[in-house]
Amino acid sequence: MSLFDAIPVARHLAPRLRRQDRRRFSNFDEEQIIKAYTAQLLPAGRTHTAVDLGAGDGVRHSNTHALFAAGWRGLAIEADSRRLYRLARTYRNHPNVFVCRARVTPHNVVPLLAAYEIEPEFGLLSLDIDSYDYWVLDALLARFRPRLVVTEINEKIPPPIKFVVNYDAHFQLQHHFYGYSIASLAELCARHAYALVELEYNNAFLAPAGVAPTALTPEAAYRRGYLDRPDRREKFRLNQDMEILHTLSPERGVEFLKKFFARHAGKYEIGVPSAPAEVEARECELSEV
Repeated sequence: MSLFDAIPVARHLAPRLRRQDRRRFSNFDEEQIIKAYTAQLLPAGRTHTAVDLGAGDGVRHSNTHALFAAGWRGLAIEADSRRLYRLARTYRNHPNVFVCRARVTPHNVVPLLAAYEIEPEFGLLSLDIDSYDYWVLDALLARFRPRLVVTEINEKIPPPIKFVVNYDAHFQLQHHFYGYSIASLAELCARHAYALVELEYNNAFLAPAGVAPTALTPEAAYRRGYLDRPDRREKFRLNQDMEILHTLSPERGVEFLKKFFARHAGKYEIGVPSAPAEVEARECELSEV
């Protein structure tokens, strides 16, 4: 199947899809959060568009299934052939959803959306490809402006540590090595005039700065949405070997991560923001040149 192959869909909602709509599909409470924000941010009484990058099977842990079942149009993209088969079955009777097999990259994400005639200011983007997500979102926001973005972060890495996995055409998901930290997401938001409005464990919610109902710092969002959740250790048991990061200074945290990801040297970016005094000193040096 080529990059732009779509799996055609029929014209009537299947009874199974209507039955599924009565239960939740997202991993945690993302579905209800999306419902609240779309009611605030999107015009009522209009057909809306959702784009799901890393759609899985379209049901389990899906941020878009409830929207598509409610009549939204859109595009669901998945790279894994087995998941794609189930994804196609999920939406085989949905009239307005295209299913595409593709490995999304920073280079093809804009042409992909353009090929399916996704409007520049569409309703919702869900991004979860467990790899170089930062660079895909960076490329997409340079050309499109979704009213709500749901993107998975690497929740193990606390602010202010900046961590980004670089683009690699041969990337393979490995233990804890994927995605980007919430501090790097905040930096990307500032560059594209988006606001971080909420964090639900490992899913961050963004909206254009001009319409966002609120704007959180990465520290506030991280503490409220992940760190202070009483059940997070139970929900994220595999993160136990990263818990030490919450006891270390940012600088020591960076050193810990460099050792932890030693086999991935050269494949990621990491650091902490410069202290204000250091920034001022550099500015003085430049002004004296």
